[in-house]
Amino acid sequence: MTCFFAYVGPGAGFAFIGSFLTILAAFLLSAVSILIWPFRLLAKLITGRAARKRAKVRKLIFLGLDGLDPRLTERFMAEGKLPNFSRLLKEGGYRRLRTTFPALSPVAWSTFATGVSPARHNIFDFLNRDLETYLPELSSSRVRGPRKFWRIGRYRIPLGSGYAELRRKSQPFWKILGQHQVASTILRVPITFPPEKFNGRLLSAMCTPDLKGTQGSFSRFTTRHERAAYTGGAWFALERNGGSYHGSLEGPDDIFRGPDAGALRIPFEVAPGRDGGPCLLRIQGKTWKLKKGEYSPWIPLAFRTPIGIKVHGIARFLITETAPEFSVYVTPVQIDPEKPALPVSHPAYYAVYLAKLLGSFATLGMAEDTWALNEGAIGEAAFLDQTWLTHAERERMFFNALERTRHGVVACVFDATDRVQHMFYRQGFEGVIADLYRRADALVGEALGFVDDQTVLFVLSDHGFASFRRGVNLNSWLHANGYLALADGATESGPYFQGVDWSRTRAYALGLGGLYINRKGREAAGIVPPGEVEALTGELIAKLSNLRDEELGQTAIRRAYATGSLYQGPYLDAAPDLIIGYNDGYRISWDAATGTVGRRVIEDNDKAWSGDHSIDPPLVPGVLFSNRAIDAEDPGIEDLAPTALELFGIEKPEWMEGKAVFRAA
Repeated sequence: MTCFFAYVGPGAGFAFIGSFLTILAAFLLSAVSILIWPFRLLAKLITGRAARKRAKVRKLIFLGLDGLDPRLTERFMAEGKLPNFSRLLKEGGYRRLRTTFPALSPVAWSTFATGVSPARHNIFDFLNRDLETYLPELSSSRVRGPRKFWRIGRYRIPLGSGYAELRRKSQPFWKILGQHQVASTILRVPITFPPEKFNGRLLSAMCTPDLKGTQGSFSRFTTRHERAAYTGGAWFALERNGGSYHGSLEGPDDIFRGPDAGALRIPFEVAPGRDGGPCLLRIQGKTWKLKKGEYSPWIPLAFRTPIGIKVHGIARFLITETAPEFSVYVTPVQIDPEKPALPVSHPAYYAVYLAKLLGSFATLGMAEDTWALNEGAIGEAAFLDQTWLTHAERERMFFNALERTRHGVVACVFDATDRVQHMFYRQGFEGVIADLYRRADALVGEALGFVDDQTVLFVLSDHGFASFRRGVNLNSWLHANGYLALADGATESGPYFQGVDWSRTRAYALGLGGLYINRKGREAAGIVPPGEVEALTGELIAKLSNLRDEELGQTAIRRAYATGSLYQGPYLDAAPDLIIGYNDGYRISWDAATGTVGRRVIEDNDKAWSGDHSIDPPLVPGVLFSNRAIDAEDPGIEDLAPTALELFGIEKPEWMEGKAVFRAA
């Protein structure tokens, strides 16, 4: 799973106006709530009592382990390395779990939540494309700052709050349960930003932005003179001055002084330690001790706007080298859960409550900084340290919820299983993967301590994993085969389709899973008439299925699928026209995923990101364990939502496509 596209964020103006309106709304709602509280309480008691009589369990636990692979799990169980998974297999049930087309986390977890296929929940990939400009946009959410401003001299005052929109459609099972007075605690289940209102508590996950509005932009400060260009981050000079090192940390854009004003900044100083002791970080009037190779705690940051309004964030600092050069890595500046500039939880105070109770925590949708490792800003050990720090935060939340839940649902998704496999699915790191699975097993063992005869536990993953050795540039293939045209006879293009001649282009690729027909009447510059779409789709399927990597003598693409043959629903027209099923070892190339045409169709993947699951979905099923026998022979991830309703005695709605994995009790 990766969420690599950085989109433009709301900036400080959104945070200021949004916070003001939130406070005002909270005041008014509180006043109304006090007046109607007795009536609501009585209605809840009556409805809740009826719901508990229908329920077949008191508690349901979903422990999500993103990307846990069935082949590795089964192998490690056979070797005796996973005693708690083996216990579930023996005392309850285990099945491989069908994933979605494509096998991507935003798609699969949306299906988990809603019980429907992508054509009914509208999430098909990490990226979508703007039909007017062909530029990529985040598929799961849309965040926009205010559009109108009041000018006072050189300053602009926002007239409006902007908005944050969840683009996933359909209803998650926890919302339906809440309507029947069954409360849920939903922790970091992907595609829950911005959070929806329902009877329960929720902390958002993928793709919650950082304070800059991107999907994660790290900073590398260094005294080295070579200026580097990073994907997913930025290089900054660290200046020597008086025996200390000085830098300036970049925050959100200064919306009050216009689009050309640049970002708000916070200066900082790092003083080297004496006699090998810790360095001292001085920032915003506070001093923090930093040891080389050890992350700082979350450091609170306040970016002050020209009119005095503060926007709050948090970041960790890491000294990566001290001699002869000095370098500091800073995580993406994340939304401060104690003072959120954007809504990251429901109710809004839930994130604040967790931070006050358990300590500050990462709010970024993809908090483990895979791009920093890919780009060499941090090393393998630093990435693993960061991953396990984040994992520990999630564990504290999960077990706190389990301790406080007597009736209802607790669902939590852990990401370490996905992130570590992405970055260490390569030779020399087999021990890292084995340790990852042992840690997952220990987590399952702790969760079993909260299970009794009135509790159902599911341990599941959204997909499995495979190696990623070679990348296929679909746009290069389309260009070489006459389906995509470049202007002025060019042989290469820039990212985001720079240089593509849409008047002669019939098909193009964007994102990790699919390929689009340049349809007339749908895309702004579409040229393929509706009557020719089916024939062109069939032609592309025939040519791409069993596509060979001639250099290695292997199959790169197993099969291409017409999306309309996979699922039907009201949002089918927003889907890619084809889903590409890559073979184990292959995936769409990094360049092709962002709309670039390169010289080569297939090339080596030389990044640390060496494992993936963006391949033919039958090759990467997930896992499904339970403390009860699983009756379904071929369960799919769409079956978990109706199962949750069934366990609490609630009939699934007609639109829900999945089926309960247990026979009716």
